[in-house]
Amino acid sequence: MTMSAGWYLRRLSRMGPREVGGRAVDGVRRRRWRSALPDCPSVTGARFTAVLPAGAIAAVPPDAAKRLVAEADRLMDGHGGYFGVARDDLAEPDWSYDPRTGRRAAPGHAFDVPYRDEDAVGDVKQLWELSRHQYLTVLAAAYAVTGDDRYAVRVAAHLRSWWAANPPLRGVHWTSGIELGIRLLSWVWTRRLLDGWPGAAGLFEDDPVARRQIWYHQRWLAAFPSRGSSANNHVIAEAAGQFAAACAFGWFPDSARWRTGALASLARHLRANTFDSGLNRELATEYHGLVLELGLAAVAEADAAGVPVPASIRLVLLRMTDALAAVVDGRLRPPRQGDADDGHGLVVDGAGTDRWASLLATGDALFGRLAWWPAVPAADVRTPLLAALVRPYATKGAGPAPARPASRPDHFADAGLTILRGPGGIWCRCDGGPHGFLSIAAHAHADALSLEVRHDGVDVLADPGTFCYHGQPEWRQYFRSTLAHNTLRLGGADQSASGGPFLWTRHARSRVLAADTSRADGARWCAEHDGYRRSVHRRRVELTAAGRELRVVDEVRGPRRDVQLAFHLGPAIAADLAGDRAVLTWTADGEDRSAVLELPGRLRWRAHRGESDPPLGWYSAGFGRKEPATTLIGSGTCGGAAAGEFTTVLGFRG
Repeated sequence: MTMSAGWYLRRLSRMGPREVGGRAVDGVRRRRWRSALPDCPSVTGARFTAVLPAGAIAAVPPDAAKRLVAEADRLMDGHGGYFGVARDDLAEPDWSYDPRTGRRAAPGHAFDVPYRDEDAVGDVKQLWELSRHQYLTVLAAAYAVTGDDRYAVRVAAHLRSWWAANPPLRGVHWTSGIELGIRLLSWVWTRRLLDGWPGAAGLFEDDPVARRQIWYHQRWLAAFPSRGSSANNHVIAEAAGQFAAACAFGWFPDSARWRTGALASLARHLRANTFDSGLNRELATEYHGLVLELGLAAVAEADAAGVPVPASIRLVLLRMTDALAAVVDGRLRPPRQGDADDGHGLVVDGAGTDRWASLLATGDALFGRLAWWPAVPAADVRTPLLAALVRPYATKGAGPAPARPASRPDHFADAGLTILRGPGGIWCRCDGGPHGFLSIAAHAHADALSLEVRHDGVDVLADPGTFCYHGQPEWRQYFRSTLAHNTLRLGGADQSASGGPFLWTRHARSRVLAADTSRADGARWCAEHDGYRRSVHRRRVELTAAGRELRVVDEVRGPRRDVQLAFHLGPAIAADLAGDRAVLTWTADGEDRSAVLELPGRLRWRAHRGESDPPLGWYSAGFGRKEPATTLIGSGTCGGAAAGEFTTVLGFRG
């Protein structure tokens, strides 16, 4: 996907003067670096001291260690996969090869690589993900747990291979700061976990090639930070990776300056990226998880190095953890909201480890669980390792403990997110929040007033997910569109206007009018948005106290227009549609379940499943993966003389 001149003009229009000036300075610096790279200083006597405390590895639960070793053995056999693409070439990977398209990335100076052009590069996500080297932290963790040198030898071979194939500022792996930041964090943990292996020092601090790579990664991040309208999760990853490396690999004349600057950036942007309620401002749950992981890893590095951390950083991470505990359903699944690309900050666990349970376990270890938190039965590798490095949040003389919610929050006013809960595991997310974060709202979807409904963790009315970013524009457009969400579309247009795959030029404004989750007769929510010019869409949702019925009332005020009302069912749900009534059936935990969806009779209803021209009826469980799922679309007109309400009732049986 190449960007047109029109896209660049639209992108420029979303920048402020300060950002434009900063990018102009970056452009000048890039031209200078093309002519001659800055000189890497010579270093003598480098040592690595940021080791794990004694007993940290012994604290890893046996089940978690077993999963870790099984995953490491699979990697040793060359097997793995990213974003739905299986690979069997990981014993000796080609760092420029994209297995999805079969293309190899064009070589050349990093600043000239057209990484958005799939014809020239392939699927850049496939390339970048392997080179985040998080599979190497898994292999290094397997060495730490088992003491088996095979894992360490493989890690060393792959690092040396990558360093040789990707010299500083050459190729696609030097084009994006988030990749450099996460890769640095992986290298820090790889060195830490290999401590005790006789070849560890020779692989890192005693190797001039390794030192040169580490220095140029940090120099790049110091020179080209994400700015202004791009200062979302990317800048958190850049700051966390730079800070971690400057702490653990503090061998260079600039290390102290980089450490100070990265910590200040992390503190500033963590606050900016997070609502006071603790939810991430991108309103994309996967990025809430990514930012939380990165922040926790950065604090671990600070405490390991004895670097004081601003209290605001720990407070933001505490609030993020409490917010995550509040929004998950009974199976510890958070909302599926906004973009999701399966990105992680630090990976030391095997397949089958639940990401959200792991984060809550870490939150319990570092901050202490509250009485209303859900139980977290899973065990992981990462929690005891981070807990071994991080000092306790509250210490004597540290001042009063921060205020935390006395009961489980259901309504997050600043984020416009409300959770309605009912007996029997009914969970409903109502979206009345901002369109997205910053002027481009890069990871937002046009999903104002959308709903998610689950029954005991099973998606009944589902958010379809993300599927892709680059290279497949029709699918990118569909999965972030209004029609792809459980809400109402007017006039065949999205509520917010897209200017490109990560750019919104007009944002729908939503406001929550009522959110009462504690009524004796049930829970109620009401919100509206102005995304359709000259028309207002208002939605009311009511969940009965018994939790057996969810009533959704849509009201449109404005001129007469075509209307489409969409309900996307989860992939496990079968639907029998007859007129304006759909019987839904599924199986969960070996039991047959069912519900009835009574749809507005004023609309003409049709079921869609797995359609591609145009796309409709799909569910993406993870990045790069999609599967057919049933979507019910009601079509008609509303507004003007046809003004009124559309009432939908979802009733659960049994």
